[in-house]
Order: sequence, then structure tokens, then C-alpha cells
Amino acid sequence: MKNNFKLIKMKIIRILIIACVFLAGVSVSAQYDYKAEFNNIQLSYSKTTSILFPYAVKSLDIGSRDVLVQKAKGVENILLLKAGKQNFAQTNLTVVTSDGRLFTFILNFDDLCPTLNLDAGLKVGEDKQLLFSLENENQKEIKEYAMLALSKKRKKSGLDKKKAEIEFKVDGIFIHQDIMYFRVFLGNDSKINYDVDQLRFFIRDQRKSKRTASQEIEITPLLCTGDFSRISDKSETTVVFALSKFTIPEKKKFTMQVFEKNGGRHLELNIKNRKLVNLEILGNL
Repeated sequence: MKNNFKLIKMKIIRILIIACVFLAGVSVSAQYDYKAEFNNIQLSYSKTTSILFPYAVKSLDIGSRDVLVQKAKGVENILLLKAGKQNFAQTNLTVVTSDGRLFTFILNFDDLCPTLNLDAGLKVGEDKQLLFSLENENQKEIKEYAMLALSKKRKKSGLDKKKAEIEFKVDGIFIHQDIMYFRVFLGNDSKINYDVDQLRFFIRDQRKSKRTASQEIEITPLLCTGDFSRISDKSETTVVFALSKFTIPEKKKFTMQVFEKNGGRHLELNIKNRKLVNLEILGNL
């Protein structure tokens, strides 16, 4: 009788141990599920792979010299990877971002079907954001105020251009301390996708004399709240660009240009001082 009781007791203990191990496995799996989607990357010798992170890349370590990796020029949260050698042995990449998160990737060679674009660590429904190179700026705070500017009520500013069923406009200009926020709308009413080659911000002369050269001062954005690279047919997008505070000198104008990749649907907006100074001050968060 005692032996039977011991056997039953041992079976119960085994069942409890198995259940605890199973639940622990489920918990770990749930906690790190977001990484499982990103921990394997196929790299090509002839194509470049880009990884977008939610925050700036602070440090990285590559396990092999056979893989080439660098930050995208002027952007803090995009890494570009490429195979430096055909059929390199499997290796790894470790990345730490400015929000304190650690990312680990296993890298394999695949010249036919490489991974071309990857959004690492973005939550479901979270917008893609480009963090342009900053010096002594609080990226998190700029991002928060940019999102506040994005949520503000739309205004009719008169700053818009249309060409070949593409609409380009600014429907809000905001400021907080030394950062200005431009809310930019791009709509595509055509049946052809609009791929953005580049978007430029610069100050230039109002009029260009034939006998003098036109001087342009380019302004690099600090942050963009969303993906502005493609506007699909019959769709639209609105993003906010953060720029360091500036004013427009006399006889100058602030110009925004958007260029279509492999196309001719280029649009330009010119903003004079009277429009620029009529901006909205963003209160404290």
C-alpha cells in the first residue's frame, strides 16, 4: 500500500515538473517571439540588405570579415549589409540601439533569394521612422513632438502643388523650442505607384539673375515619422519632418522638392517668410 502511494506521489511530481517546464517555455517563447521573426537573414553578394530599427544604432559587432555592414549615410537607425565574399560561412550580427535593446541576427549566404528589407523590433501597427543624424539632440523627445504635430487638426495653408494626379502639400507648420515640424501630405490619385527618389529642403534666392549664380543652403531633416519612399496608386500618406529652427533671409525662399524615381512627376513647394512665421507652437507633452 505504501509503495503504491509512493508511485502515485512520484507521478504527480513528474506531471507538475513537466507542466512547469512547459509553462516556462511558453512564457519565454511569448517574451521573445518578436525576435524569432528577425534572427535569420539571407545576404547576397550582388544586392544590399537594409535593416530598419526603431531607434538609433549605438553599437554593432559582426562575427566575420566576410560580411560588410555600415549605417546608411545620414540616417542613424538603418544598417546596410552585404556579403563581402561568395558563400561565406554562417556568422552573426549583434546590434544595440539607443533605447537599450539588444538584437542578434544569424547571417547566411543566399545570392538568389536574399532578405532585402527588414523592420527589426517594430511593434504591430507602429509606423516606420527615419532618424537622421543628430548631434546633442534628444531623439525620443523630437519623435514625441513630431507625433504630436502629426495628430493636430489639419489646416488649409495654401501650400500645395498638383501635377499628373500627384498632390504635394504642407498642411501644418509647428515649433517647439529649437525644432520646427512640417506636416507633409503626398497623395497619388493615379493608377501608377509613385516611388520617391528624394525629398529636398533648402533655402535659395527668390529670383535667379542670368549673370549670377543661385546660392542654395540645403537643410537636412532630423527625423521623419513615416515611410515616405512609395505612395501606392490611389492612396496617400502624411508624415512629419523635423528640422532645426531657421528663418528665411530677405530675398530668399524656403523650397521643398520631391522627385519621382525613374519618372518625371517632380513637384516643388516654395514657402515665404509670411507663411513660415505663421506657425503653431506645440505645448509641453
